[in-house]
Amino acid sequence: MGTKREIEPLTAKEGRQLLAAARDNRLWAAYELAVRIGLRRGELLGLRWSDVSLHESVITVRQALQRVGGELLIVAPKTQRSARRVALPSECVTALRAQRAQQIADRKGAGDNWKGTGQGLAFTTKNGTPIEPRNQNRSFEVLCVRAGVRKVRFHDLRHTCASLLHEQGADARMIMEVLGHSSIRVTMDIYTFVRLDSQRSAFDRVGGRAER
Repeated sequence: MGTKREIEPLTAKEGRQLLAAARDNRLWAAYELAVRIGLRRGELLGLRWSDVSLHESVITVRQALQRVGGELLIVAPKTQRSARRVALPSECVTALRAQRAQQIADRKGAGDNWKGTGQGLAFTTKNGTPIEPRNQNRSFEVLCVRAGVRKVRFHDLRHTCASLLHEQGADARMIMEVLGHSSIRVTMDIYTFVRLDSQRSAFDRVGGRAER
């Protein structure tokens, strides 16, 4: 009988470590959004600039990019609750501004080879095409090694986001709204890990004081 896979995402501390290592990565802003507000891989790759308001510091999740039957398609969000408006932390706004500047430079550099399709995607290749989800996964694996953190699934960053939100005082209902979970039960399923992560951090702080 198969056992259910244990959720062992990066802790809040490891999440911050990952983001520090991602600063000069082409997908830095994508990692900021994944770790700080828990966007799914497809939601990130399907994000359009028209769904981002840097002035109001908010994004609206309306669609996702997925490979379906051999082709990359824009699809509806996973569930009704997945379509959501989320406030952007200042770190995400800074990273998205850098992403927009990088994309403008990419377009200039590509010249006639620019293949931007008019979808207005926030994350594209150097030629303006949508990013292949598998390539995103490969980039993430390389970043984990560089950051010196455990290799986890990209999807597990949503749980790391829950840990960071919990650390900042967010309750389960707020975490559910940010992550776009279909029900509070889904949120509570990851809460065990989140609470253990908080306990470990507290013990580490106590231990640090005891040693001084």
